[in-house]
Amino acid sequence: MRLLFLGDPLTSLKPAKDSTIAMIRAAWRRGHHCWYCQPEAISLRYNTTEVTPRIVAQCLEPIAQSPTSSAPEQKAIPELSWAQAGTAEQLGHKDFDLAIMRKDPPFNEAYFAATQMLTALEQAGLPVINRPAALRDHGEKMAVLEFATYAAPGLVSSNIKLLRDFAGSYEKVVYKPLDAMGGAGVFVTSSADPNLPVILEMLTQNEARAIMAQMYLPEISKGDKRVLLINGTPVPYSLARIPPEGASRGNLAAGGKGVAQALSKDDLTIALALGPVLASRGLFLVGLDIIGNRLTEINVTSPTGFQEISAQTPADVGDLFISAIERSFEA
Repeated sequence: MRLLFLGDPLTSLKPAKDSTIAMIRAAWRRGHHCWYCQPEAISLRYNTTEVTPRIVAQCLEPIAQSPTSSAPEQKAIPELSWAQAGTAEQLGHKDFDLAIMRKDPPFNEAYFAATQMLTALEQAGLPVINRPAALRDHGEKMAVLEFATYAAPGLVSSNIKLLRDFAGSYEKVVYKPLDAMGGAGVFVTSSADPNLPVILEMLTQNEARAIMAQMYLPEISKGDKRVLLINGTPVPYSLARIPPEGASRGNLAAGGKGVAQALSKDDLTIALALGPVLASRGLFLVGLDIIGNRLTEINVTSPTGFQEISAQTPADVGDLFISAIERSFEA
């Protein structure tokens, strides 16, 4: 298959960490061809009869290590240590069999526009995962409201009084923006915190935008578990992101430690309940965040954890992902 990956700048990917690289390496091992670009590389020319997509992308190939040198031969992008990136080419949607959207949040105006461009690719005949319409419809924080049976109690509002009253209902609460990732902008606090008014003014931009409040779950000390769903099927291991001592955020980007572990009974119950529903909407890859036995987020933009789980368990998550693509999209 000819796979087009769309994401953040190629040089920003970390070979030992990024799940996108695990996907590409697994695709190579299974004999597929990979290209890469940023969403901004899509152009749409249209007239009264048709829309013609054009995509400026680079072909990626694995770097062959020289037996006499640790410095691999590279071309086009000298910063890369894991791939050879060919010269950027202008290509059409028919040059690919599948597009895989991997750009990180924030889900801002540019991200929204990118999903619209990807919808045009879909309409032209190029399948996209995750489906652009599903990305638009499933805000990663607010998507839990549909599955509130499994979720931690919470509130979505821009009203500072309501948000303060929510804090009075629990010993501790968590406040977070709706469009960030990696633990950015997350506060753990209480109604007794003298800084609470300032926190809420800052997060809501003085009641100009809604944020999420959730009951604090003390089980975070054992990890914020990332459970991956691939086309509705749970990977049998989660990645528990454990906060540093004295901290409240387990996100790896915030210094958390990633520990892979078998899914618990509660993890599996939640995953099996949500998996088929989300897959039916075109969400091929989903990352559920679970603390204790409570669902806290449904990540659909660029779920991670592939490399950490693969390194610590028998599961090769990249291979599971690409083999699922083969079953679903190969002619």
